[in-house]
Amino acid sequence: MVTTAETAPPPRRLDDVPGWFPVLDQVLFNWFLERQESAGMRGDLLEVGVYMGKSAIFLGRHLRDAEEFTVCDLFGGDAPDDANRAESSKSYSALTRRAFEENYLSFHDTLPRILQGPSSMVPGEVPPRSCRFVHIDGSHLYAHVHGDIGAAHDLLLPGGIVVLDDFRSEHTPGVSVAAWEAVLNRGLRPICLSTQKLYGTWGDPEPVQEELLAMAEGREDCHLSVQEAAGHRIVRLKSKGMQAPSFPPSRHADATEPRAAAIPAQPTQVTQATRPAQPAEPAAPPKRPVAPRSHARKLAVDLLPPVVTRAVRRARRRRRTV
Repeated sequence: MVTTAETAPPPRRLDDVPGWFPVLDQVLFNWFLERQESAGMRGDLLEVGVYMGKSAIFLGRHLRDAEEFTVCDLFGGDAPDDANRAESSKSYSALTRRAFEENYLSFHDTLPRILQGPSSMVPGEVPPRSCRFVHIDGSHLYAHVHGDIGAAHDLLLPGGIVVLDDFRSEHTPGVSVAAWEAVLNRGLRPICLSTQKLYGTWGDPEPVQEELLAMAEGREDCHLSVQEAAGHRIVRLKSKGMQAPSFPPSRHADATEPRAAAIPAQPTQVTQATRPAQPAEPAAPPKRPVAPRSHARKLAVDLLPPVVTRAVRRARRRRRTV
């Protein structure tokens, strides 16, 4: 039997949800969102292009009272043009709205607001200046990404964050052109780059960059570098064995699996007082006694052929008399 999105077992953990959401980007999403929340910033969340819901599930955990989370995807529906239709058919033929909804409801009690259709419908459905965080991961075609970036500019609150996926992949040149064009000609200010995503703002990037640098410099699992390009300071980050932020298992997980509490913004030092109790390990079987070295040598000599044994003993006597 072939496993499809419709027949796959329900996810027990976030890692079970198909999709491309590297650990470094999970850490960065968490850091940017918690920074906004700690500063008292309120606003809606938006994701364009959800695939099976992995990053949307992660974003949904940061939704607070009086905020709205909107997602937009074709979900196998009609594409607005032939190029987008071909792209959707080639890369996302298995994606259905039902698969997304079932994955999302495995981790959350209610669905986000779902817009099924091209991303061009977003500006008419999401109020201007209403979002604090926008993740663009939809079509890879230049015209669509150009429009999505323009929509993000109009939808974001001052100081809001936009994240552009696949800005540097060899198979997505349309995203690369649209992203850097926005930096050079449309006022987008890059904050940082991960391997897969560009994080930016139309506000002042310096305060958030300074905090991000301080966070990254305090981690041993993150490679950090800073470059200047066309008048922009760009922070580059790369994982060095990062662990994903803690995330609760789904409703389908075994009752014995631990349920995480808050997502830590930074790795915390584990002390003896906070270390979870570990189950007692079974006692190791008793080790066989090892014969003393001299006895072992004597035994080895005794087992040798008589001619060799006599030669060894003569050599020992000669060493004693030297």
